[in-house]
Amino acid sequence: MPVQAIKKVATSQNGVGSYILQLRKLDFGYCDWAGASRGMNEFLLHNLKQFAADHPSVEITVTPRPAHHPIIRGTYINGREKVVCVRNGTPSEILEKCKLLRDQSGMKLKKIKARNVVQSTNPSVRGIWSPFHAGKLHQI
Repeated sequence: MPVQAIKKVATSQNGVGSYILQLRKLDFGYCDWAGASRGMNEFLLHNLKQFAADHPSVEITVTPRPAHHPIIRGTYINGREKVVCVRNGTPSEILEKCKLLRDQSGMKLKKIKARNVVQSTNPSVRGIWSPFHAGKLHQI
């Protein structure tokens, strides 16, 4: 019997194999003369080149925004955008905001319901423990 190759190629999933970064593009908006953009201008001159070299899969654009506060706009592969205002921020704070946008998935933030915090595909056989279910074991 001859050996045959597998015809189906495995589908890629994040966490299995290589990780696909969800951030597609970072757009830095700054103003040349405003004092609130001082930290952004420092970041663009000194730190942006290293950040871009560390993340070659992220497209980086720099856009002047005269008479506006500096922003960082992150565009994700699912089409969503997240905008962070970095007014009066230091270059290290702006770098932290860039890392925050890099690490997010681009999904809309959802409120976690307080009643059902535990999410599982296999529900517990015994149910959720409650102090009202326990008997009076230690009574004096």
